[in-house]
Amino acid sequence: MSPARTTGRERGDQARFTRLAETAGPRVLAYLARRVDPPGDAADLLAEVFATAWRRVVDLPADDGEAAAWLFGIARGTLANHRRGQTRRHALADRLRANLEHRQREAAPPADDTVAVRDALSRLAPDDRELLTLVAWDGLRAELDPATDATTGHDRRPPFTPTDTWPRAPAKR
Repeated sequence: MSPARTTGRERGDQARFTRLAETAGPRVLAYLARRVDPPGDAADLLAEVFATAWRRVVDLPADDGEAAAWLFGIARGTLANHRRGQTRRHALADRLRANLEHRQREAAPPADDTVAVRDALSRLAPDDRELLTLVAWDGLRAELDPATDATTGHDRRPPFTPTDTWPRAPAKR
């Protein structure tokens, strides 16, 4: 809202809201910090509380005590929304984790082979181990090499024959 178009009532709402934020804001922040984990999320929640309160500034009670209680009510609702969101995110993460574990079990080689492969890998230098696992387990070569069939990991290039020259001459038409 531009200052030229601000009415007296709107200026009054802004002043009351600013006063409420300055007086009750630190108490609301402490309220939120005691109820969220990690406590650092409380500042983000306080910003949500203020945004909601500003959208509803016309409902701001005139009495300072009632206005603070109103702001705490908004904080309580914001906190409840935050907790519901966390519950949904944790449930989704649990489902994803279970799905990945199931897929990993399906794709895993027999236990005896796994132990032997991991033992052999542990004897390699860290960089060699990483490169080998990226290529063999994670399909890195198939992703990076357009001449490799991504489904099989096999080379699609024709085999080299002694009559080939390097660099290969462009095909004549």
